[in-house]
Amino acid sequence: MNNLSDDFSRTIIPREMPNARISADDFITAYNAGKAELLDIRIAMETSVWQLNFGLKIPANELPENLDQLPKDKLIVVACPMTDRSNMARTYLLSKGFNVKYLQGGLLGLMDRLKGGRAKDIEI
Repeated sequence: MNNLSDDFSRTIIPREMPNARISADDFITAYNAGKAELLDIRIAMETSVWQLNFGLKIPANELPENLDQLPKDKLIVVACPMTDRSNMARTYLLSKGFNVKYLQGGLLGLMDRLKGGRAKDIEI
């Protein structure tokens, strides 16, 4: 653990975990303001079933060789269908020095938030 930054090790403390996630509403606000980027970490089979027409698409297992594609000047919001893989990827990216959170409720929660007339809330 001594190779990890203080910021990273503090996020492992349960009381700090709320700082590891971002709600769909807060993500939409930050995304629309140009302060956040969505990182979809699903594998190709998952994205072939349903896709988003915004955000970066890098499967979790390909993150190590694609770190140069990630913005250093924005909050990276990691997302998968729910949250399990997202939080693991968030932990990895945090250890690499990125400003990163996972999307609370995952992509399914985001799609539920954006269904119907509320899809216009996100500026693509």
